[in-house]
Amino acid sequence: MSTKVLVVDDKQMMRDSVAQTLQRAGYVVVVAAEGKSALEQVARHRPAAVITDLKMPEMDGLELLTRLRRADDQLPVVLMTAFGSIEDAVRAMKQGAFDFVTKPFEGDQLVLTIRRAVEHRRLLQENEALRSSSRNYEAPLSLIGNSPPMRRLAQQIHQVAQSHGTVLICGESGTGKEVVARTIHAHSPRRDRIMLCLNCAALSSSLLESELFGHEKGAFTGADQLRKGRFELADGGTLLLDEISEISPELQAKLLRVLQEGQFERVGSSLSMHVDVRVIATTNRDLAKQVADGEFRQDLFYRLNVLPLSLPPLRQRLEDVPLLVNHFLAMVAMREGREAKRCDAEALELMKQYTWPGNVRELQNICERASVLSRGQVITAGLLQPWLLTPVPRKSSFEPNELPGAGVRPLEETEREQIIRTLGHFGGNRQKTAEALGIGVRTLGLKLKKWKEQNLVAQTI
Repeated sequence: MSTKVLVVDDKQMMRDSVAQTLQRAGYVVVVAAEGKSALEQVARHRPAAVITDLKMPEMDGLELLTRLRRADDQLPVVLMTAFGSIEDAVRAMKQGAFDFVTKPFEGDQLVLTIRRAVEHRRLLQENEALRSSSRNYEAPLSLIGNSPPMRRLAQQIHQVAQSHGTVLICGESGTGKEVVARTIHAHSPRRDRIMLCLNCAALSSSLLESELFGHEKGAFTGADQLRKGRFELADGGTLLLDEISEISPELQAKLLRVLQEGQFERVGSSLSMHVDVRVIATTNRDLAKQVADGEFRQDLFYRLNVLPLSLPPLRQRLEDVPLLVNHFLAMVAMREGREAKRCDAEALELMKQYTWPGNVRELQNICERASVLSRGQVITAGLLQPWLLTPVPRKSSFEPNELPGAGVRPLEETEREQIIRTLGHFGGNRQKTAEALGIGVRTLGLKLKKWKEQNLVAQTI
């Protein structure tokens, strides 16, 4: 990922000299001979910094500075002049110039100034990206387990992390898809850049488009200021698109373009912007089946499915339960500032016999609940028993049917039975049901709505 710098000067000799100096320092240099061309180059290449001559015909450096700041107030602009007057320097700095250099200047001085400007830009982008991110990363889950499926997954993650390719992580809700995505980023060449996350199922199509690509001031009612989207904010880093299957067909086409060409337009703008973003997508659906059913674009699926990872459900790695339990109990103890509690052998055995429909997220919730409600330091099976419903075997949408035929129940039927059973256990409380199953309340509501329309469940649920 090379850093781009735009050099603007109407004199070719100076333009080439500055460009060569910066290229020797490792920068990718884009050049422009005048202001209008410079604005087009900024929109096309999105440089990390601009260095421009102050005295130019038609549009001088100060006017270019003003227009660049209007388009992107975080873009550092360094002005150079042969005159070096204090008045020019003060005026430029008041208008938002990052720095001011006087011709003739040493190559080392120029490189140092640009290096500081690029770093300033990076820090501003990361701060804005962190503020804009709605996800809480303070207490992430850890990728824990020593079972054969987890050892295989760890090896795959190590291989995938070294690449810049798009990753598609498939798995049931609560299996730790976001944890895997963050692990990939943390071990990737982009580890020092920002990682942003966006839940595609949490927003309407219009809001999601604005979140992804940003919008111009006045693009729609309520757009009272320019807003940068996640792709723009994550430039040089990683963007996690959670529940990718939920995006609309219109947005699927726009997302495909970004993945293919690395460019997009803000809502309300006709200027294409180029970005270098690694996309990691997650889904708890069978995207191949959605493609076959015409619900998801085939070309987008192929573009996302470059580096596929499939996460095992917890019921396929029950030997990892004790490790996970100890980890979650330790997390609660650390947060509460007290000694960690532990489960006795009978309690651990009970948890190893459960099928965990909500997967690791459900186990985490159970551990936290037990840690809070247990009166002593030891958590017993008697405390856990009421919370662990009768196990109902089911197949994952990501598992092949080993014994196809009459003995296999459809996955949706088994899932529906488990959800209705859990809903009844909690007296119809959707919030508690969703938490126990490790799914979102919105996801639960959508499933119930669909089943009511199909007359598969009671209308009173």
